[in-house]
Amino acid sequence: MKLISWNVNGLRAVVKKDFLEIFKNLDADIFSIQETKLHQDQIDLELPGYHQYFYDAVRKGYSGTAVFTKEEPIKVTRGLGIEELDTEGRTLTLEFPKFYLIDSYSPNSQQDLKRLDFKLDYNDALHVYMKKLSTNKPVILCGDLNVAHKEIDLKNDKSNHHNPGFSDEERQKFTDLLDDGFIDSFRYLHPDEVKYSWWSYRFNARKNNAGWRIDYFVVSNNGKDLINKAEILNDIYGSDHCPIELDLNLED
Repeated sequence: MKLISWNVNGLRAVVKKDFLEIFKNLDADIFSIQETKLHQDQIDLELPGYHQYFYDAVRKGYSGTAVFTKEEPIKVTRGLGIEELDTEGRTLTLEFPKFYLIDSYSPNSQQDLKRLDFKLDYNDALHVYMKKLSTNKPVILCGDLNVAHKEIDLKNDKSNHHNPGFSDEERQKFTDLLDDGFIDSFRYLHPDEVKYSWWSYRFNARKNNAGWRIDYFVVSNNGKDLINKAEILNDIYGSDHCPIELDLNLED
């Protein structure tokens, strides 16, 4: 089973580019996106053979997640069940027979870390939620988590230390998640590979490959045997992020 995750930085904008062709060529079983920046009624997306599930932010043109899946899920859950964290369309969960898929667009801690506390609260709540679900069956978290975990995960680690996405507090929350029974699937299969999933639009960052790896597939330990392949598809354009891929082995 092939899973794709992509922060499209505006679904309507990327549809005007090559999104539909990319979507067709990737032929994913489950395609998760973040930062839709719309309400579902603002787009008519024809994806034959796929069920479509959106979780929109209350505020139009902001945040939002969506999942397109060939297999109809058993259950779809929007949000974490915490009112103050559930107005921005950040957490969309689909339950399938053999795993839960959580599509997450983690908050950006923003300049001067002015939204750090909100992000840490979100990370804590997501961690608890994932841990609870994982007692039932494997959990797969995908999305833009807005954190580069280690120095290997961004081009300019020294100059970005304490900046949004590379603060000690954000990195520690990700460490805490991994230490509590979860796996960074890309780093699990590629422990020393330098590859990025996001580049600033400024300073020719993508051309110079001055990027960050902030998009992830995180898998609970009880799903370790499901991990077959994890890749970063950095030859695909259309957003400031590139898609990432996780292939699962679901054979009995």
